[in-house]
Amino acid sequence: MPKLAKPLTDTQIRNAKPKEKTYTLADGGGMYLEISSKGSKIWRMSYRQPNGKTTRLTFGRYPETSLQDAREKCMAARKLRAAGTDPAQAKRIEKRNQAFANANTFETVAREWHATKLSSWQLRTANNILHRLEKDVFPLVGKQPISTIGAPLVLDVLRQIERRGAVDMAKRQAQVISQVFRYAIVTGRAESDPVPSLRTALQPSADGHHAAITPDDLPQFLLALERNEIRMYPTTRIMMRLMMLTFVRTSELIETPWAEIDLERELWVIPWQRMKMGKKKVKPRKVDHHVFMPSQGWRLLRELSTYTGGGLFLFPNQRDHQKPASNGAILSALKRMGYGGKHTGHGFRSLAMGVIKERLGYRHEVVDRQLAHSSGDAYGEAYDRAQFLDERRVMMQKYADFLDNVANSNVK
Repeated sequence: MPKLAKPLTDTQIRNAKPKEKTYTLADGGGMYLEISSKGSKIWRMSYRQPNGKTTRLTFGRYPETSLQDAREKCMAARKLRAAGTDPAQAKRIEKRNQAFANANTFETVAREWHATKLSSWQLRTANNILHRLEKDVFPLVGKQPISTIGAPLVLDVLRQIERRGAVDMAKRQAQVISQVFRYAIVTGRAESDPVPSLRTALQPSADGHHAAITPDDLPQFLLALERNEIRMYPTTRIMMRLMMLTFVRTSELIETPWAEIDLERELWVIPWQRMKMGKKKVKPRKVDHHVFMPSQGWRLLRELSTYTGGGLFLFPNQRDHQKPASNGAILSALKRMGYGGKHTGHGFRSLAMGVIKERLGYRHEVVDRQLAHSSGDAYGEAYDRAQFLDERRVMMQKYADFLDNVANSNVK
């Protein structure tokens, strides 16, 4: 009958000293402590395979792996053997699965998905999406295997964005995260997308559009702009007034080079490549946009030329005049005026739509062309180049005159 090993004690293990050759201390059940000639102490277990060969498992180094921890690992291996499973093979499978999971973290999959979309995105769009992932998502779940991320963890990520007041940003990040999960599903690295189940858990937006004042708010807004109690720079005030008069998209105004402006002929046409629909990688809308500037706008541009006319852009960046001003310049000025959360740069477009349709009585499709919205039909492109041009020119002057009348308190 084989001699049973007497279980080891912590005292024995601590007092075990290295010898000239490696030796072992048995603990029973096939487990032993191996002490090398250099003093390292490693937990191991040996067992015989059906073919007669001996297999050795390693449970860790002492004292990082305690006696109790080693015994638990040994017991788990013995249970596998009793169930007919080779512990060494099970360990190799677990290690391979863990390596697969580590190679398919959320960040790894997200960056791979991002790379596949580059050909269909504008550079700015691609950079913005990656920047938001790096700021809001990767620090929280980037290192997690994507297959282990469920709805509660994604909800926590989105709620942290909501807590700083960025409700719309949280919704946009949810859309991006969902796309990453869908990519992981089709590439075999996730089984489901947890985002759709979170729709009712996210905070609702105040409304479905960018914040905008109404025509009834105009008198107070124009008065605040005129008084300039926040002491905006002259160029910033001109920027605000031009946004109101032209209601182009913020980036379309901010990034306008002086080369596009013909002060002598009073002509401003934005090339289709700078327009939102023209920047699409797939089927871009190749229609230049006529910005029918009213006389008030041309006076503002002539004033602006005395400040920035010698440079590249209408509104240059203060630090680098070879770049346009930040898109946040208008939003920052609005916040300082007390309109944070109430009005945005994009809100000037909603405001103009309301005034021109409700107060001036113009048809929706005419205002829509001035907003550079796509018509959605084959005839719309021709209309943009021909039928509505004269009507839009008159409309824009009437709109500017209306704003002047409101500022002068002639219209309530």
